[in-house]
Amino acid sequence: MSTANITTDRPSVESPSNRFYRTVWRWHFYAGLFVIPFMLMLALTGIIYLFKPQLDAAMYRNLMFVQPGGAVLPYTQQVDAAKALYPDAAISKIIPSVAANRSTEVEIKAGDRTLMVFVNPYTGKVLGDRDENQNLQSIARKLHGELMIGKVGDYLIELAACWGLVLLITGLYLWLPRKGLSVWGTLLPRLGNRNRRIFWRDLHAVPGLYGGLLIGFLILTGLPWTGFWGETFAQVWNQFPAQMWNDVPQSTQLTGSLNQNGQNVPWAVEQMPLPLSQKPSQMPSQSHDHSAGHSASGHAEAAPVTLNSVIALAQTKGVVPGFNVTLPGGETGVYTVSAFPDNPAQEATLHIDQYSGAVLADVRWQQYGLVPKAVELGIAIHMGKYFGLANQLLMLFACLVILLLCVSGVVLWWKRRPADRLGAPPLPEHVQQWRIPLAIVAISGLAFPLVGLSLVTVLLLDYGVFSRIPALRRLLG
Repeated sequence: MSTANITTDRPSVESPSNRFYRTVWRWHFYAGLFVIPFMLMLALTGIIYLFKPQLDAAMYRNLMFVQPGGAVLPYTQQVDAAKALYPDAAISKIIPSVAANRSTEVEIKAGDRTLMVFVNPYTGKVLGDRDENQNLQSIARKLHGELMIGKVGDYLIELAACWGLVLLITGLYLWLPRKGLSVWGTLLPRLGNRNRRIFWRDLHAVPGLYGGLLIGFLILTGLPWTGFWGETFAQVWNQFPAQMWNDVPQSTQLTGSLNQNGQNVPWAVEQMPLPLSQKPSQMPSQSHDHSAGHSASGHAEAAPVTLNSVIALAQTKGVVPGFNVTLPGGETGVYTVSAFPDNPAQEATLHIDQYSGAVLADVRWQQYGLVPKAVELGIAIHMGKYFGLANQLLMLFACLVILLLCVSGVVLWWKRRPADRLGAPPLPEHVQQWRIPLAIVAISGLAFPLVGLSLVTVLLLDYGVFSRIPALRRLLG
């Protein structure tokens, strides 16, 4: 098949359908121009973080794994062992050993550094530490989420992800056959064709067809973590009945504030207010029996609340192994026990009074609404956790398709571009029919405000500036 056959699949130059085709093609080009660098980075960092369990086990085996033997030391004693080596550091989080052959992980804040200290639960020996900000998986996660530049990077990632959806939709439209469905070049790539442009075109279009749904799934399930759209989405859908913790003092902070330095609590509870611990002198003489931390008469029991008792309480309440315990922040802070295992149906978040041991809030999968359940399930699949190695391999396939689409898209552009110009698809000659473009902008703007705003900006620049300045028009075309 000749190169001309690629272009003659499109309708005649002057037809309205051809004008719309050329508009979509131009949008696809602009979207790719912006999105490709981000998608390359997201796919590569996503692959690294996708296999975090295997990478951690290989890179930090001497820290994470121990020889089981004897009784497990009290967790307070294990934490004291870590504090002895880092006397000026503040303990922020503890992850009790997940299995008999695993170490206890103690997170500490040492100046600007966050270290994970690994302790043998049987001997109390400190096995070493890992810098939580400078290891491979942490760097990949920060690049993946915010380009390591904070809020601005977060917004750029969100914008690129939303434009990725535009790229998928316009790409699907461009893939649709114009002269009947044929297997080769539509459903199967013509990899043996001597025409290299056809080779790269098929290598771009056909995998895009099969991987499009998975890529769209990755984008949509990643958006709830973004700073603008995700935060707004969470404020609308992450609501719990107030009666779940009636008569419990609440702070102005949200549970999501515990996720500022990594994921400590599930997405579904980020909008839940953090309760406040009450000193015994502040407690009323009669109170609700929230947990075994209070006697039947409502008076605080004599047994002090310690890390040992908090972990024992979590285990008694059936929180699955692998949970973490965030220590109270200040006199009114609470212990927070949180688990987000591979199966989101086993997620749990408990806020525990640091003085009485009362469970001030206990939120499980059953209390989630339908949308938070869908989001948590999507996140588990997105991260490759939900159904084991098969889940990881499926998401790896999606990432590899993204890499292939990015590389083949750049090659296609490079082969067709003029030597001294950007090579954008030509602007349609008749642009007075604005109904469909405006409808697309309106729908996109309602669903994804950043995309709507950027689409309006691109349209105004394209039709109002680039098309009216001859030098710019020549440079782009």
